[in-house]
Amino acid sequence: MDRFFVDKNNIDLENGTCIIEGEDVKHISKVLRCKVGEKLEICDKDNSEYVCEITDISKNQVDLNIIEKKEIKRESDLKVKLYQGLPKSTKMEFILQKLTEVGVDEIILVSTKRSVVKVDDKKEGKKLERWERIIYEAAKQSKRGKIPTLRGVLSFDEALEDMKNNDMNICPYENEKTVSIKSAIREADINNIGIFIGPEGGFEEEEIQTLQNIDSKVVSLGPRILRTETASVVASSIVLYELSDLGGNI
Repeated sequence: MDRFFVDKNNIDLENGTCIIEGEDVKHISKVLRCKVGEKLEICDKDNSEYVCEITDISKNQVDLNIIEKKEIKRESDLKVKLYQGLPKSTKMEFILQKLTEVGVDEIILVSTKRSVVKVDDKKEGKKLERWERIIYEAAKQSKRGKIPTLRGVLSFDEALEDMKNNDMNICPYENEKTVSIKSAIREADINNIGIFIGPEGGFEEEEIQTLQNIDSKVVSLGPRILRTETASVVASSIVLYELSDLGGNI
């Protein structure tokens, strides 16, 4: 069953109806070629989801009746914030898609000293809009209970300030050989965690020292060197496996 996200104010529980607006209308009518009477899965972006039946399709909206509310817990209790050093755009799309599938709550884009890509202020809005659409589509495909938040582009110092709001922060670094993610987070009793991943060129040593100064734990991802897009997904997966629901521990 195809899944779509709608704003809460488009769901009328009292009357048992729902409205889909925006780009999804064209997708439903022109791409999926849905007809009146077909069923869709609707999520309110806040973990509540419903099985709905299409009652009308017009140019600007799709009307539905709510048939059933589904009681399925999709989201982790652990909030993972992934700070991503800006990579090339093709890698960024992969990162956003896979982090959404894994279960990351928030993705923050950061410009670091070795970031190959510098986002022009004039183009930033369009890039963020495209990247948000990638996240949205991945959230639909993976049946997330919410759409992960995308923020950025932050400077390195701005990212450090934001990290101070987290219960714990970790930073995978190729020169760290002894401290694993598992050992760093073992027995951690936290509600949210930040993970900072460097861009293609990695971190400067000075940046690592600064991260350690705010009590960020520098960790190893093993003896092999991972690409930035691999490191993002691997680090997030390990954290969610060890501290939350990834791997069926629900």
